[in-house]
Amino acid sequence: MSVSPEAFDVVVIGSGPAGQKAAVQAAKVGKRVCLVERDALGGACVHHGTIPSKTLRETAVCLAGIRVRAGRHIPVEIPPELQLQSLMDRKVAVVEAHVAFLSRQMERNGIEQRHGRARFLTPHVVEIESVFGDRALVRGSTIIIATGSRPRAPQGIPIDHERILDSDSILNLSCLPRTMTVLGAGVLACESATIFAALGVRVTIVDKAPRPLGFLTKSIVDRFVAAFERNEGCVFVGSAEAQSVAWNGVDAVVARLSNGWEARSDVLLCALGRVANVEGLCLEAAGLATNARGHIPVDADCRTSAPHIYAVGDVIGPPSLASTSMEQGRRAMRAALGLSRVGAADTIPSGIYTIPEIATVGVDADAAAARGTECVIGTARFDEIARGQISACTDGVLHLVVDAGTRRVLGCQILGEGATELVHLAQMAMSSGALVDSFVDGIFNFPTMAEAYRVAALDAVARLQSREFSVR
Repeated sequence: MSVSPEAFDVVVIGSGPAGQKAAVQAAKVGKRVCLVERDALGGACVHHGTIPSKTLRETAVCLAGIRVRAGRHIPVEIPPELQLQSLMDRKVAVVEAHVAFLSRQMERNGIEQRHGRARFLTPHVVEIESVFGDRALVRGSTIIIATGSRPRAPQGIPIDHERILDSDSILNLSCLPRTMTVLGAGVLACESATIFAALGVRVTIVDKAPRPLGFLTKSIVDRFVAAFERNEGCVFVGSAEAQSVAWNGVDAVVARLSNGWEARSDVLLCALGRVANVEGLCLEAAGLATNARGHIPVDADCRTSAPHIYAVGDVIGPPSLASTSMEQGRRAMRAALGLSRVGAADTIPSGIYTIPEIATVGVDADAAAARGTECVIGTARFDEIARGQISACTDGVLHLVVDAGTRRVLGCQILGEGATELVHLAQMAMSSGALVDSFVDGIFNFPTMAEAYRVAALDAVARLQSREFSVR
């Protein structure tokens, strides 16, 4: 006798940032929600990616900061034999604390959790197979696909997770290497490269593009590269690709590059993109298919070609940031339930946790010009901010993009430690339609890094008064 599926208003597949926010949004308006996760609550973000990597980053920033702030008379060095895991002592506690919070959140919102692999049997029915082989059926009036992604393993790069690593296994190293080659210059690649550089590893970044993080303003990227290459033995190699990668059997991973160079290092990190986790979902049973890049196509509300099925997070492609994924999950759920969709996509900030940090919101000058908006750029350099000097965070800059006609803030780009926190001031200004003058008239604590907004605003106002409209 066939078993009838258990009925839910909403079935969410995946408990990462996107799935979690979608589930909570539905539960908040009284819907019965089933959250399916094949691994552990929180997904890869909590257990293999964002939380562990940012915990290691915090340690690296702290050590680097002590070196600078303690002065030249107090040596702060990391012994070469240091166990990497000793730098990650807080990781377990941080992960456990976050999982505990997520568990309490699921419980207090009445969200039912199911552990197992999910696959579509029909557009509305999902089968869940547990690790023991047991199967259960659930039916969702609305279904959210939030299964995330995994590191891409390109052909010809023999990732063994020991010497040739991906962006997940890089955090499982037992000891700090002396040297590292990083293939790729996207967000994950640059974050990892700068973390290990701050720990004293000599890092070489190799990418086919002429510069890293190509979606960012050139002036920001140029400063980032200069900061990275100030670390001893660190270099960015652009316009080059690895033609072969292999462990030489003795002492090095050898990457032969298309420019004729040879990069030799203790370990190699392959960070050449990620792949959406759609295998095994049986999307065809739901009437869905992926595009040429392996992502699930969606509209502005993250709705797929099946009206009751939404896809959010990494499975729909870039920008693949936790903050964006959270908003996608919330927005998709509100669309599915016929609720108002407040908030604009152009006020979602992006944070890149390199050392130093990079953050952006809104448009840069080139993007503003492309849509026909005349603008000015107000600039503040961190070495001109008192708190920057005090905190030894002089290696940074803040660009404020201002509409020359309306004087409204259109965007902001920041490089420097604390950038991912500072960017929210610009976000709030944009959301409220504030004029650049509000940063001039506002009173900032002294000394603070937030003063950079006043300095940048004063620069922008001076340019407006002298009619120095420009695109940088």
